[in-house]
This record gives sequence, C-alpha cells and structure tokens, in this order.
Amino acid sequence: MKRQEDKLYLALISVHGLIRGHDLELGRDADTGGQSKYVVELTKALAAHPRVERVDLLTRLVDDPKVDKDYAREEEPLADNAFIVRIPCGPRRYLRKELLWPYLDSFADNALLHIRRIGKVPDVIHSHYADGGYAGARLAGLLGVPLVHTGHSLGREKQRRLLDQGVKAETIERNYNITQRIEAEEFALDNAAMVIASTTQEVERQYSVYDNYEPQNMAVIPPGVELERFHPPGRESPRPSIYPELERFLREPRKPMILALSRPDERKNFATLLRAYGEHLPLQNAANLILIVGNRDDIQTMEKGSRGVLNEILMLIDR
Repeated sequence: MKRQEDKLYLALISVHGLIRGHDLELGRDADTGGQSKYVVELTKALAAHPRVERVDLLTRLVDDPKVDKDYAREEEPLADNAFIVRIPCGPRRYLRKELLWPYLDSFADNALLHIRRIGKVPDVIHSHYADGGYAGARLAGLLGVPLVHTGHSLGREKQRRLLDQGVKAETIERNYNITQRIEAEEFALDNAAMVIASTTQEVERQYSVYDNYEPQNMAVIPPGVELERFHPPGRESPRPSIYPELERFLREPRKPMILALSRPDERKNFATLLRAYGEHLPLQNAANLILIVGNRDDIQTMEKGSRGVLNEILMLIDR
C-alpha cells in the first residue's frame, strides 16, 4: 500500500565510529572523522526535502563506560522526521571498524527487525563505507529495494598506497583485514543501483580496479559545506568565540589565518604544509598558520598512526 502522497522513507547505514546529532567527537580516533559528520548532515538534508516522509540513520549501538552514554541510546531524533537508530551488533563495547566484520550479519538482521517494528519498508537504502555496504547490500536484498552506496575510502587504494610505502602484505592483512574489506566493497558494488563518488578521479582511477566496476551507474556528488557557518567574513563580523584561546599562542594575532583542520592522519599531509610555511618567510609575515589536529589528552596513549603524526608536527614546529 502506498503511503500518503507517495513520500519516501530512506534508510542510511553507517556502522562504525561514534555518531550522534550534537558535539560530534571528530578526530577522536580514525573511525570518527568526516564520514560521521557527512552522514548526520546528509540525514538532516534529506529529511528537509518535501518528498521525504522519514529518514533513519542506522549505526551501531555502543554501551561502553569508556565512551559517552549518548551512544547507547536506541533512538535519537535529528528532526521531526529524522532519527539516528542504534542497532545492537556484536559486543556492547566500542570496537574499531577492522574488528566489526564478524558481526555485520547480525547488524543487518537487527536492522531488519527495526524496519519491521516501524512497519515501513525503505524506498532506498544508502550505505556508507565497506562495512555499511556489506550490511546494506544484505538488507536491500532481503527487502527487495534499491541500494545506493558511497565508499568514502576504498580498500584497494589503501592497499596500493601501503604497499608503495613498503608495508608488507601480511602486515596490511593483519592490521586492516584488507581482503575482507575489498570483498565487501565488491559485494556492495555488485548490488548497488547507484554509487556516489566525491570526485571524477575516484570513479575513473580508484573504482576502475574493481571487478564490479560499472561507471555508468556512478555519479559524482562533491561533499557540501555548511554555508551558514563557513562564509567570507562581513565587515562587522564578530570574532569567533575561539579567538581568545588562539590569541595567547600567537605573536601577531591580528594577521590573517591559514587554517588546517582534520584528525591526525598522515594522508592529511600536515608535514608538507608545515614545511612550506616554515621555509617561506614572506608567507610567515603575511599570515599565521593554525593547525587543529583532532582531539587529544596524552599523545602517548593514542593509536600509533595518530601518535606519529602529532610527534612529527611538534618536531617540525620546533625546527
């Protein structure tokens, strides 16, 4: 039976990371980065469309004293018709994405129970990343609905980059379960009615090495930006609330700022930015360089990759 005015029910799947509708802990770890922000904002944007009746963002429920209790809430509203729905999946504790593979079938099964409970079949399922792609393809197959998939980053590209850096294949497999990730990506591509990529390069170079590469089913939609928050300053724009905090670190705080903001990941290439700034006196005279590199309390307690990036940044600043 069709719903009132044929409005759409959409289900998004983003399994890993710590996802909530406020104060996202971006940069807390490698799994809580831009994808978390992307899927929350996408859910809100889709819910605001006049043809959409309901949007559910399905993610993993985490009940762990080491993280905020927000992540144990089964349902969190983002708008009147948009919700984060947290699905039980494996152990209750927080797990990094590389350890979630054995539990994705139970995620899909429990997501199906949620859909049956609300009594609506999604018109479209939109999966994110390889783990979401696997769960989304299973769920879409069970329900007989189309799957849209966004990879965000791709296993074959990661494997190629690590091999080029001299990392041994067995080390890559042990640390990243890369074979299982690539198989999940192939499964998602084989079942997707459409694949969303961020750039043409992603379509033509990164996806082209997959067995289930079908460029005619791919669309490039670059990630957006919140124009209410990010825009050229007006003549009378007040200084941001963080300005006093920044001011105490700067000799000349009134100079323009070059801002780089991301989690501490070597792919973000902070080192090259620092070298370029540190070796160019006219640029130093013209502007301040501000780096906001994720969240940290103690560098030594962080993951090896993040620890290495931050240590390199601090050494380069000293030089």
